[in-house]
Amino acid sequence: MSPAPFPPVDCGLTIFWDERLVSYDFGSGHPMNPVRVELTMALARELGVLDRPNVRLASFEAAGDELLRLVHEEEYIAAVRHAGATGLPDPRHGLGTDDNPVFHGMHDASALVTGASVAAAEAVWTGAAEHAANISGGLHHALGGAASGFCVYNDPAVAIAWLLDNGAERVAYVDIDVHHGDGVQAAFYDDPRVLTISLHETPRTLFPGTGFPNETGGRGAEGTAVNVALPPGTGDGPWLRAFGAVVPPLLRGFAPQVLVTQHGADAHSLDPLAHLILSLDGQRAAYAALHRLAHETAGGRWVVTGGGGYELVQVVPRAWTHLLAEAAGGPVPPETETPRGWREFARLRTDEVAPLRMTDGTSVVEVSRWGNGYDPASPVDQAVLATRRAVFPEHGLDPLTDE
Repeated sequence: MSPAPFPPVDCGLTIFWDERLVSYDFGSGHPMNPVRVELTMALARELGVLDRPNVRLASFEAAGDELLRLVHEEEYIAAVRHAGATGLPDPRHGLGTDDNPVFHGMHDASALVTGASVAAAEAVWTGAAEHAANISGGLHHALGGAASGFCVYNDPAVAIAWLLDNGAERVAYVDIDVHHGDGVQAAFYDDPRVLTISLHETPRTLFPGTGFPNETGGRGAEGTAVNVALPPGTGDGPWLRAFGAVVPPLLRGFAPQVLVTQHGADAHSLDPLAHLILSLDGQRAAYAALHRLAHETAGGRWVVTGGGGYELVQVVPRAWTHLLAEAAGGPVPPETETPRGWREFARLRTDEVAPLRMTDGTSVVEVSRWGNGYDPASPVDQAVLATRRAVFPEHGLDPLTDE
């Protein structure tokens, strides 16, 4: 199947949403609390993002076994179904661990998340939508035969596999979660049709312990796995400099037919599980940059997913509301007040005081060019140069310059 012609519309956005998506729930006390998705959709609704004329909420089907088998082993799918029905752990498949406790209906909830991401990919590929989002998705750690890192089925990987199965020849995946997108990388490590780029905290200090610059792709796919491993304490300016030094030149050279992005909000300074220190405003700049690159390099075909993010009230709902607004072509001004009704709803659902504005009050920052000069004393620049040296020659690019 060939992609539909790029429709001449102004950033139409289809959001695949179903209230049942919050059933992906590992239980009380687990960091991956679905209230973060609930609060995101409530905030986006109260700010009018979901009511814009170019935004559509769409229904979808849960992923069936045939779809899941594009990435996951049949034995593993059966194990997830059995664990969710019986409540019994299956450590061999990563089920019943502290990270991935078994919960009732685990298969159904996970298949629903995956179905939303596949529906988003299908909508973009067929031209039914310009941009499409599954904010509950981005479960990038799940492996072919095991759950990992709060992820049961790897919805972005299944969505990418669906695109390949339906005629796509070049798909790019950019992952800005603080944790390495290991499951997606593993799924396509030997496939030159998929470019995976992950910007994350160095695996020396953070789960999952993978994502070093020398992980560059298997035989015949050299240079299609790209990893930027950033030191703890990296903030807005250095992070955006790393993004600008790696992501735009590679996407321009690869020229994907579809751009799939994962937007874990856990690189924020308040996130309890990691050590980067981005602000909400820095994250907004990344969303805007990815939006521009979707239009510049992929004909506007952009599939957006959520991801990690464990500061449930202060960070994730505002970050992902900004993401949805950006994808809809109309960013929410950072000085916007959060609606009183939403703050009260957040208090009732979490017993927390919600933030008053859609900004952290950080100075506006932009993606900067690598050509501004390499600083050998900067740990971030050292990390960036390691990545560029590892993969840029495979793409005919100079690691030391912007040429």
